This record gives sequence, structure tokens and C-alpha cells, in this order.
Amino acid sequence: MVKNMTENQMLVLVIKYLKESKKAAIQEILDELHPYDFAQLYRGLPEKHHHKFLLFLTPQQIADLIQELESDMQIEILHKLGIERSSNIMNLMDNDDLADLLSELSVDRIQEFLEGMKQEESQTVRDLMSYPPDTAGGLMTNQFIWIKEYHTVREAVDKLKHYASFSENIYYLYVINDNKKLVGVISYRDLLIANLEDKISDLMFSRVVSVPVDADQEEVAQIIERYDFISVPVIDNENTLLGIITVDDAMDVLIEEANEDIHKISATGKDIDFNTKATVASTRRLPWLILLLFIGLVSGGIISRFEATLEQVVALIFFMPMIAGMTGNTGTQSLAVVVRGIVTTDVDRKTTIRLIFRELRVGIIIGITCGLLISIIAYFWQGQNMILGFVVGLSLLLTLIIGTLAGTVIPLLLYRLGVDPAVASGPLITTLNDIFSLMIYFGIATAFLNAL
Repeated sequence: MVKNMTENQMLVLVIKYLKESKKAAIQEILDELHPYDFAQLYRGLPEKHHHKFLLFLTPQQIADLIQELESDMQIEILHKLGIERSSNIMNLMDNDDLADLLSELSVDRIQEFLEGMKQEESQTVRDLMSYPPDTAGGLMTNQFIWIKEYHTVREAVDKLKHYASFSENIYYLYVINDNKKLVGVISYRDLLIANLEDKISDLMFSRVVSVPVDADQEEVAQIIERYDFISVPVIDNENTLLGIITVDDAMDVLIEEANEDIHKISATGKDIDFNTKATVASTRRLPWLILLLFIGLVSGGIISRFEATLEQVVALIFFMPMIAGMTGNTGTQSLAVVVRGIVTTDVDRKTTIRLIFRELRVGIIIGITCGLLISIIAYFWQGQNMILGFVVGLSLLLTLIIGTLAGTVIPLLLYRLGVDPAVASGPLITTLNDIFSLMIYFGIATAFLNAL
């Protein structure tokens, strides 16, 4: 029915069925959709239809819907449903997603919802909420399948069939001993091709890549990306298996961290999106911009200091924006390379030195190329003045080298000091490079003033 329909066509049809109270017709549409798709429907519906739409959904569909929405819309749904119905639906949600949702609420509100849930489910959520949100413990789920090392393949397959709907994924089975210590892992594929009477202990991989419960969530995401895992087990200090983290949660972390880095690099402040109010967005941006404003005044001071040079050679003014702009651009490029590299690479002393020298060579190559090009342009543009072309070209060469190194060294230095390198934002490096470039440009021009 909905195979060839666009989102807008589907939305119009759902609104029509809501007005006509055709619950069966709406269910016919939803049965063919992924939870993400009917979350998109919910977002597109006028707010006056939200409550009726929820009444037409099954409890499992509401649970799936909530898990696909942003926190403010999740909380809105909980308020519309009330404590009793919301608590019943929470029993059907993934416990890790539920823990994230409840962390947005007040302590009293959390207690009300948890008291209405099944005791076992509420206790699991309480346990997950006890871990800091940005750690492996705060990210993990307890919905996974474990087996004992002395089980046979037949017993493992039977358990897999029985708990398949409970587990968030069934690609890996984690093997524990009688003390719940993680001792191995076996893939679903290996189970399929093994003999039914084989022992799990003979088939499992005993070298298991795992993460400690207090590991940073970004570190966990990097491990999953590095090893191409579907999931990774979480353990405590005694190697007890506590839960697993799946690749979809790792992707959410990487997107979240990337967004944070973009906000910091651009100095826009965090949590600014299309829906942020103008007053809030400006308040979050202003501190950085005011700081950069005062730093930028230094550039004005440099220009006034070389006023005599500018009065004698007015042509120097034509190349000021280009010199400053190119230096800032190459610094921002290097900053992006370094921040991205720090996320995906183990940065040790050898790697740091190699990167700095690599970027130095990059700066020299770019500087020579751009310097020669602008020298030729300046020579013909300004009446075949060879000295002016030399001054502009040499200035651009040196400033591009310095700009590239600044964009490399500053974030690496901050990283070594234990500070998030993304705070070395693009505007900050651009402003600093403006100062460096103007000092070099006017310094060289003053040195050759008599020849100009």
C-alpha cells in the first residue's frame, strides 16, 4: 500500500484517516514501516493530531517510536500518556535507551515511572543509570545472550532460539564461567557450521576484546570501528560480564562527538541547531566572538604601526586580505586534519613528530606554489614591479608555512595538556594567523621599503 508513496503523501493519508478515526487503516500503513519511518510521520503531524495518533498505536509501536525521537519529543509523549501507561510502555523499551530518556527528567518523576514498571526491568534501568552517561556503563545494554563454556552447540542453539527476541543482536554469543567471568566469544556463524555435540569451550575464541565499564564512550566507539565489531562486551575490574555495546550505539556516539567537535572548531557553541532560538544561539556564540574581537584588535595595532610603510607603498594594501585569508585557510585545514586524526589514531610521540614534519613539508609545498603564483600576478598587476612581487610572494610563502604549523601544533599541544583539541577553534587559529601574517608581511615590506 505505501510502497510507492512519498512521505508527504503518506502524511496526508494518515491525517485523513485520523480525522475519520480509521484505526485499522492507519495500522495497515504502519505495519509496512520501519520505526524510524513512523517517527518521521509523528514529527510531520500537526501537534493537534499527536495524541490521537498515539491512541491508535500498539504499546510496542509506541515504545519503538519513543526510541527514534529526540529527548524533548520523548518527554512530550510521556506527559501525553500519563504515568501508568508510560510505565507499561517503558517495560517494552531497550533498557539503555530508557536510562538515557529518564536521565532527562527530575528525580521525583524518574521515581514515579520506575515504580510503575516491572521490578526486574526497573532495577536494571536503575543499575544502568548509576553509571556516568559518557562511559561504557552508561552506554551498554543488558539485553544480550550469554552461554556457559561447558554447554554444547545444541544447548547454545536452543538458548539462542529461546532468547532471540530478548537480545539486541544475535551475531555473537559471549561465553562465561560459573563465576560470570568472561572467558570467550563465539559467532552465530560458527554455531551454524559446528556439530551439535561439540563443546563451546572447544569452538570459542578465548582472546576477547572487551572494554572496562568506566571506559570513555568515544574510546568504545573507536574500538568497535577499529575491529569492525557488531558489538563489544563490557566488563568490571574482575572481568565479570556486565553488558554489551552495539554498533548502532557506537555510531550515535561518533555522530555526537563529531557534532561537538564541529561546534567547537567553528566556535558556535554546543547544542545549536535549526530550532534553537535566536537569543539562545547568540548567547552561546558571543563569548568566543567577543574574545576574538579583542584579539583581532591586535591586527589593527600592527597595521597602524606600519602606517608609514603603507603611505609610501599603497599597493601593499591590495594584497593584505589575500595574505591574511590564505594563512587562516591553511591553518583551519591543518586543524581539521589533526582533530580528525586524534579521533581515529593513537597519537604517541613518534606520530606527533611525524605529523608536524609532514605538515611542515605540506606548508612549504603549498607556500612555494602559491608564493610563485602571487609573485607573477603582483609583478604584472602593479606595473611590472619585481620587488613588490618578491615581497608579496615571500610573505605568502612564510605565512602559509607558519599557518600550517599553527593549525597542527596548537591542537596537538592542547591534546598533550589533556585539553580537548577541538577548543583550538577555526576562528581562533584564523585570528592568530592574521596577526602572524600581517607582522611578516609588513616586516618584509619595511625591510625592502627603499627598493619599493
